[in-house]
Amino acid sequence: MAICGRSLALDRPTRFSAQRAHDTTPTPYFVLEELLGGLDLTESDHLLDVGCGQGRVLAYAARCLPCRATGVELDPELASVASAWAARHERVSVVCGSVLDLSLAPYTHFYLFNPFDTPVLEAFLAKVEREARGPVTLVHMSDNGESYSYLGRAGWSVLREGSFQDFRPAPGVCVPVYEWPQHFSVRRFEPVR
Repeated sequence: MAICGRSLALDRPTRFSAQRAHDTTPTPYFVLEELLGGLDLTESDHLLDVGCGQGRVLAYAARCLPCRATGVELDPELASVASAWAARHERVSVVCGSVLDLSLAPYTHFYLFNPFDTPVLEAFLAKVEREARGPVTLVHMSDNGESYSYLGRAGWSVLREGSFQDFRPAPGVCVPVYEWPQHFSVRRFEPVR
């Protein structure tokens, strides 16, 4: 609320399932802290949030990360909401459209929370491989176990992986967050030249 001036909760399903897009699911801030807070991002880095919805990851970036952050969102209504509040932050921007139509060369880090089906994920990974100017880091959360999409791809390595289902703010305290575990992986891609 302090960063965006509004809640970023989402209360409607996507209208883009024909384009193999999944419903937007906002990432809890404790997950973002765990996944993005430990990446040692610098001012020269540029994070792309793929399927940014109303901009939860961008709000976290505006408040907690030193890097630039861009969100790409297929749904014009959601992109409009994110763009409206992001306009007040010089390091944050939003693009309405498909990530497959966007140049990926400027980005050093990518965040995906199950934004699309496996065929689109594989097309995205191939695009990263073609366009990356140097090493990139990709943080991917999914309840679909799409880790197999990375198998056999040259240049990719796993930095860490695990899952989230509950928030445990203190010993003996467990707050359910997801109905089933959300797998995550943090991967590094080194271009093979």
